[in-house]
Amino acid sequence: MNTLNKKIDFAVVLSVHKANPNGDPLNGNRPRQTHEGYGEISDVAIKRKIRNRLLDMGESIFVQSNDRKIDGFGSLKERAEADPDVGKRLKDKKATMDEIARLACEKWTDVRSFGQVFAFKGTSGGVSVGVRGPVSIHAATSITPIDLTSMQITKSVNSEPGEKKGSDTMGMKHRVEHGVYIFYGSINTQLAEKTGFTEQDAENIKEALRTLFENDASSARPEGSMEVNKVIWWEHQSKMGQYSSAKVHRLLNIKPLHGEPKTFEEDYHFSVSELEGLQYQVLDGK
Repeated sequence: MNTLNKKIDFAVVLSVHKANPNGDPLNGNRPRQTHEGYGEISDVAIKRKIRNRLLDMGESIFVQSNDRKIDGFGSLKERAEADPDVGKRLKDKKATMDEIARLACEKWTDVRSFGQVFAFKGTSGGVSVGVRGPVSIHAATSITPIDLTSMQITKSVNSEPGEKKGSDTMGMKHRVEHGVYIFYGSINTQLAEKTGFTEQDAENIKEALRTLFENDASSARPEGSMEVNKVIWWEHQSKMGQYSSAKVHRLLNIKPLHGEPKTFEEDYHFSVSELEGLQYQVLDGK
């Protein structure tokens, strides 16, 4: 498969309805907010969901979450050392960092996409191996300030056998009533050449973005509460790109039609401006 040779920019528009898209552990797991009240979803959370979707698509993923791992390894070190080629060179003090990085990129899709740091005790003489990936993701931010609702919940069962039933254990759940968020990203061809990121890898990323919330439901994000509305995919005609990513990302225009928008389809104006020679697709989410 050919290495990607055209710069790509993209944007994703998503809706949240009565869900917690990304809880902040430093704030009682409330949905993340800026100081101005706009909702946020961290780039780390978005990459986690992309990795999960790629794993569902049959791709080999290095950074697997504990609840989604498919190979039984309990740590990244175990996964790396279990690979015959990568593991052998991680233990070889004469192995070069470039050699280890190349093999890791060949093995795992997320390594050649997002990059990775291999820093394990007792490997390669204790030297860290860093890989810079071509796919960069911004944090998502809501178009308008979000409204949060908090709900007190109780647990009325015993956790251990033999316990005397005591008073209910109290807890809290938090959610966003409604929000439309946007996040942006780019794929750098210079880094794609170094990691071996291919045109097919780019297509897989596009499909992962379009289906971002498939197989992602939880008590905080019930089925149907998170939805990808649009994926905008710009393809430049050169490796360096005809325009800067910042200029391309500003082509997307989304504005609320009134003061209390509730749904993306009815309450927001959506349009994409054009730049000469820059091709783009607008895809609906699944």
